Amino acid sequence: MDFSLEEEQSAIAELAAQVIGDHSTHDRLREIERSDGPRFDTELWAALADTGVLGACIPEEFGGAGLDLVALGAVLEEAGRHAAAVPLWETLGLAAPAIAKFAPKALASEILGGVAAGQMILTAGWHERGGDVHEPGTVAERTDDGWTLTGTKVCVPAATIADGFVIPASIADGSVGLFFVRRNAEGLAIEPLVTTLGDPQGAVLLADTPAELIAEGRDSLRWSYERAVATQCATAIGVCAEALRLTAEYSKERKQFEVPIASFQAVAHRLADSYVDTEGVRLSSRQALWRLSVGMDASTEVATAKYWASHGGQRVVHAAQHIHGGVGVDRDYPLHRYFLAAKELELQLGGETLQLRDLGRMIAASTV
Repeated sequence: MDFSLEEEQSAIAELAAQVIGDHSTHDRLREIERSDGPRFDTELWAALADTGVLGACIPEEFGGAGLDLVALGAVLEEAGRHAAAVPLWETLGLAAPAIAKFAPKALASEILGGVAAGQMILTAGWHERGGDVHEPGTVAERTDDGWTLTGTKVCVPAATIADGFVIPASIADGSVGLFFVRRNAEGLAIEPLVTTLGDPQGAVLLADTPAELIAEGRDSLRWSYERAVATQCATAIGVCAEALRLTAEYSKERKQFEVPIASFQAVAHRLADSYVDTEGVRLSSRQALWRLSVGMDASTEVATAKYWASHGGQRVVHAAQHIHGGVGVDRDYPLHRYFLAAKELELQLGGETLQLRDLGRMIAASTV
């Protein structure tokens, strides 16, 4: 199939590449990473809002341009390619789709309008200790004023800088729901986590915390989770592509026995395998995003894309490190960011083993 981008999709991808590339230089990222604050580039975030990138994939009724998931994937690919220190995926892929699809119009307009203006950062908390993302242990209870949530979400991306959280929770009648929790809500606490990438992850602790209902039912959880995973895989495309580019350039310049190491058969084969893996990540991710964007069932395609992003992504960055040798682990050289990002992308929202189990269940249940 031809997964070439359409004109509008290419245009927003080019704009994102220019804005992110201008800000996410190696020197700028080192400055942020060496600071005492979170790994968050506030200047880039403001530039993405000013140029319309943040609002490009927000529905028009909420102040955006209404571009589809494929366009969002192209934007996130550029964020991955430049190791951008902004919560683009967390806001636009992990949280915003559920709000745009299911939330009451007034709530969605408030939140997504704030996102498009660069005034609101979003995230979602799917993981719990030992839990199934579709059967959350966090409990939602009805009150006279609405809803409250009690539970703990772990490894929540961008938790320490987010203004709002999409939280899956179980409801007493056996159902489940998606809820929105504001940063300043009573009973909400954020416990920062120290990560190798240095991103602002945290645990979200909820104790009778007021929440607003976005949607109820397992279909809404599955719908939101699949889009969160598929858009995350788009970020992995950029991570793999840039790791491969850096490695190809290095292998042409690094010499042993007075010849570039790229001329060695073993190195050439390793680079060729990395190219195949990168294209596997790209094609599987775009297929999943396209099927989701046109309303087709994509459960198998999303699990396949996550498998490629996890398994193929790890092969790409490990090959990159091996070919670079000691240079690859030097923090004054940019490759380390892509290795760490690929590892985090592998584990977030379910790693390789979970995807294979999901695919196995789908195959076992199929009548084909």
